[in-house]
Amino acid sequence: MKYGLLGKKLAHSYSKTIHEAFAPYEYELKELTEEELDSFMKRKEFSAVNVTIPYKETVIKYLGFIDGAAKEIGSVNTVVNKNGVLYGYNTDFYGLRALLLKNGFALENKKVLVLGSGGTSKTAVTVCRSLGAREIYIVSRSGEVNYQNVLSLHSDAQYIINTTPCGMFPDNKSSAMSLSGFDCLEGVCDVIYNPLRTSLLLEAKEKGLRYCGGLYMLVMQAVKASELFLSTEYDEITGDSVYRKLAKEKENIVLTGMPGSGKSTIGLLVAKMLCRPFIDTDSLIVEKTGMEISDIFSKYGEEYFRSLESEVVAEVSKKTGMVIATGGGAVLKKENIKNLSQNGKIFFLDRPLEQIVPTSDRPLSSDELSLKKRFEERYDIYKSTCDERIPVDGIPEHAAMLILGKEKLL
Repeated sequence: MKYGLLGKKLAHSYSKTIHEAFAPYEYELKELTEEELDSFMKRKEFSAVNVTIPYKETVIKYLGFIDGAAKEIGSVNTVVNKNGVLYGYNTDFYGLRALLLKNGFALENKKVLVLGSGGTSKTAVTVCRSLGAREIYIVSRSGEVNYQNVLSLHSDAQYIINTTPCGMFPDNKSSAMSLSGFDCLEGVCDVIYNPLRTSLLLEAKEKGLRYCGGLYMLVMQAVKASELFLSTEYDEITGDSVYRKLAKEKENIVLTGMPGSGKSTIGLLVAKMLCRPFIDTDSLIVEKTGMEISDIFSKYGEEYFRSLESEVVAEVSKKTGMVIATGGGAVLKKENIKNLSQNGKIFFLDRPLEQIVPTSDRPLSSDELSLKKRFEERYDIYKSTCDERIPVDGIPEHAAMLILGKEKLL
């Protein structure tokens, strides 16, 4: 192994994809136990490696040199072998700093809360100091400032940075804390990159705050690490272009709209054009229950179906790089929209009512009167919960091309 990543669990790491998108080397993911790490570091049979949880502090004892920023943080995520001497750096510092600056987080003379007390928390504190923050407080479960008293002590905080794993895949629904009561907030940053938007960030979005997830940080720290690997410098657009490409590849395309609006047909076309997997939530429900949707409604009722639908939506929302067609009523539950938004952009297929034909397999819109009622009940919800509205003229290819056009802008 010449270049790669060391950690305990790396199955969901994006690092290989990122490095090999711009760097001229093969990048390996190497899962190691504590004992295996000790042997690996002592043998020094590598050119340079990144280090992730839980070894960012463990590797320090093997180093012959540690960079100033890494020493201040007390954590190393990049180790370069220079003629048998191991040099340690912390490129998370550069990645997080780039993330905050890119998203307009003006921390100078501001009060910042850093959630978590691990290695990344120390990185965040150091970055905040470098950006001129006036006050920085670490919030932890058992610290002087904790999740029970933080609101009473620091309700005037202006920025929050989450460095805990709360909300990280597969526990997407969790959140380190609520933002309620923090009325002076200007922005929220979460270093988690899977999902793309955590529950904490979606709450920030709902409040109209600046918010950003950790994918850009991940990319920029990798660019800095690669510069150290090879003793080189990349141009300024390298990180941005890799980030845009990766974000687009990972983000789901989610289709909402009335039954008969063409979600399945258009979704299949988009999936084919982008070489992506296609998921239809109604089809998954049929597969899961062994029953047609109309039979589920008639035998168990709408409430039971909506519960099944929410389970399926929560499951598929954790996936990335998909095209997802939802059932016509999926938008009726806020939890479905929240789940779909974590890894997806929502496109509302807006087909005029007069072009939608009622059919017997749609229990709540099986005749023209019922269809009209559903349309009037849901139309404003479709509009308010989507990221993009796509007019549908009855020709599926037209709508598919419109979605692709919007995707290029993402």
